[in-house]
Amino acid sequence: MDFEEIKRLDLAHDLHCWSVQGTMDPLVFDHGQGAVFWDKRGKRFLDFAAQLVNLNTGHQHPRVVEAIKKQADICCTCAPGFAHEPKSLLGRMLAKVTPGTLDKFFYTLGGAEANENAIRISRMYTGKHKILARWRSYHGATYGAITLSGDPRRPPVEPGIPGVVHVLDPFCYRCSFGLTHPQCDLQCLKHINEVILYENPDTIAAIIIEPVTGTNGIIVPPDGYIQGLRSLCDQYGILLIADEVMSGFGRTGKWFAIEHWEVTPDIITMAKGLTSGYLPLGAVAISSDIARYFDNKMLWSGLTYSGHPLSCATAVATLEVYKEEDLIESARRKGRFLMKELEDLKDRHLCVGEVRGIGLFAAIELVKDKQSKEPVVKWNAQAADLAISKEINRRLLESGIYAVVRWNWIFVTPPLVITESELKEGLGIVDEILTYVDGIV
Repeated sequence: MDFEEIKRLDLAHDLHCWSVQGTMDPLVFDHGQGAVFWDKRGKRFLDFAAQLVNLNTGHQHPRVVEAIKKQADICCTCAPGFAHEPKSLLGRMLAKVTPGTLDKFFYTLGGAEANENAIRISRMYTGKHKILARWRSYHGATYGAITLSGDPRRPPVEPGIPGVVHVLDPFCYRCSFGLTHPQCDLQCLKHINEVILYENPDTIAAIIIEPVTGTNGIIVPPDGYIQGLRSLCDQYGILLIADEVMSGFGRTGKWFAIEHWEVTPDIITMAKGLTSGYLPLGAVAISSDIARYFDNKMLWSGLTYSGHPLSCATAVATLEVYKEEDLIESARRKGRFLMKELEDLKDRHLCVGEVRGIGLFAAIELVKDKQSKEPVVKWNAQAADLAISKEINRRLLESGIYAVVRWNWIFVTPPLVITESELKEGLGIVDEILTYVDGIV
C-alpha cells in the first residue's frame, strides 16, 4: 500500500488521540532501527521523543522482537487466572529492581489502568477515599486517571471521579510562592501539609506524584522534597504512590526516578518502558504490607488481558536488554552529556529561559524574556495561540527531528540506545531552530 492510500484510509477511519480530527495530517510511519525511523516515502527521522517516551530500547531491538516471535509460537493468550512462565519470570525480575518490599504486581495494559488500580487498591487498603495529586501532572486518559491529572486535558471531560484534591508543585523555575530554593525552606511541601490538615488526614488514602513530572514540563523536584513527602505520608498514615509510567526503567538514569532521593513509596505504577512500547503492558507494584491485606480479602480488580503472555514475554526480554546492555547507567552518562549541551544552548539563545532534566528526560523552556520569564506560548494556550509551537514542530520535522513540542517546551526524551553523535546531530538542528525563535521573540 502506498503513502497516499495509507493516509487516505487513516483519515477516513481513524480517530486520532488528542486531536481536532479535521486538522490531522499524520506522518506515515514505515520502519525504524535504534534511535532512527523512516516514513513511507523514505524520509529519515531522528527520534527525539522515543515515540511517546516509551521506546527505551529503540526501534526493532532484535532481542525483544525474537522474544515476541518465540512466545507467539508457544502461547498467544490465556485467561488471567492462570500462572504461566513469562508472568512468573517477570514477577521475579521486577522484584529484583523495585525498591524496598515492593515485590507483588498487578498487571494492566498501560499506565492509565495502572493508576486506576493504584487508586482502587489504596482506597481498599486504607478504608479512606481522598487522593491528593499535583496540578502540573498527567496520570492517564481514563476517568480516574484524568481526574488525578492537573493537565488541561482534564476539564473538557469532567466531571470525573469524586475525592481528588489537587496541590501545587515543586516547580522552582516558576515557584507558585515567588520564592527561591533553598531559601524557600520548601514552602511547596508546607503547602501540602496545610492541605492535608484542611482535608483531614483521616479521609486521605494516598498522595500520587510523578517523581519527575513528565508531559507538563520535566520538573525535577529540589532535594528534600520527595523525602519530606515520604515523612508527611508516614506522619498522617497516607500511602505514597509513585507514578513511574514515564520516568521508570532507566529514563532518568535509575531503574525508577524516585530512587534518586533514596525514598521507597508504598506503590509504584509502571508501563511504557516496561516493554519499551513493543506490546501493551502496565503494572502496579505494591509493598508487602499492602499485599498481606489481600491474603484474606477480595482484590476488587480485574482485566481480561492482565498478565498477557505475549506482553509479559516482551517485558522479560526488555528487562534483560536493560541489564545486559547496561542501558540504565548509559542513560545516566548520556544524560550528563545532554545537560551540558543544553546548558550551552541556554547560554547562547535569548529565547531559552531554562533547561531541565535528569538522565535522558529533558526539556527546553522557551521565553520571550529571560528576566520576566514570560513564556513564548502560555500554559493551556488554545489552537489560535499555538502558531509558534506549530512552526517549531514543522521545522523540526522538516529537518528530520521527531520531538514533542508542547506550548513553550521542546522535549528531549530519546531512546536510551541513542548515541552521543546522534544527540549532537539532533541538538545541532534544535540550535538552528532556537536561532529562528530568537528572531521572533
